[in-house]
Amino acid sequence: MGFFAFLILGLIAGAIAKAILPGKQNGGWFATLILGVVGAVVGGWIGSLLFNAKIESFWNLGSWALAIVGSIVVLLIYGAITGRKKA
Repeated sequence: MGFFAFLILGLIAGAIAKAILPGKQNGGWFATLILGVVGAVVGGWIGSLLFNAKIESFWNLGSWALAIVGSIVVLLIYGAITGRKKA
């Protein structure tokens, strides 16, 4: 997957993660992009450890699932560290 495709995947995965989790998460599109890219990396790492799966291509459903799950994990960890309350 190319660099720009990975950025787009991260942006969309981060936005989906923010939509799935309840409460208010601060940050604009750039924070969502960073969240999604880090989440995609974390999701790919977790997927390769547990299922021997990896983020391969932009149009692969498994890549999207790993990126979204990784973004949710990163968002939960970020919320736990910063002490954000559900509102």
